[in-house]
Amino acid sequence: MFVSTAYAQTAAPAAGGADMIVQFLPLILIFVVFYFLLIRPQQKKMKEHKGMLESIRRGDRVVTGGGIIGTITKVGPDDELQVEIAENVRVRVMRSTVNLVLSKSEPAKSADEKAEEKVVDRK
Repeated sequence: MFVSTAYAQTAAPAAGGADMIVQFLPLILIFVVFYFLLIRPQQKKMKEHKGMLESIRRGDRVVTGGGIIGTITKVGPDDELQVEIAENVRVRVMRSTVNLVLSKSEPAKSADEKAEEKVVDRK
């Protein structure tokens, strides 16, 4: 009298696989949008920053992570740079703390280029 009868619903026989794809389609689309709008641009920016850090040389004007502007006076081992922030005031910083290179210096001339310059000057 107080017990009601429960009726089981029968499952659709061949619609399980297609229904599963339809359920995951919004999640897949969201991941694709996130990849193209967030992940890919961030990876590109990181790659450009890494290239900039690898090309730092003596004489470049840089901005550090703390906002200090200075000139590279020495590129040391183990990703260590010596930056002159004022006249005769030099600090050592890690290469990874450099945020921006303001101006690039001319590459140093090799001994062959200096010799060629002297020959041209004598003529």
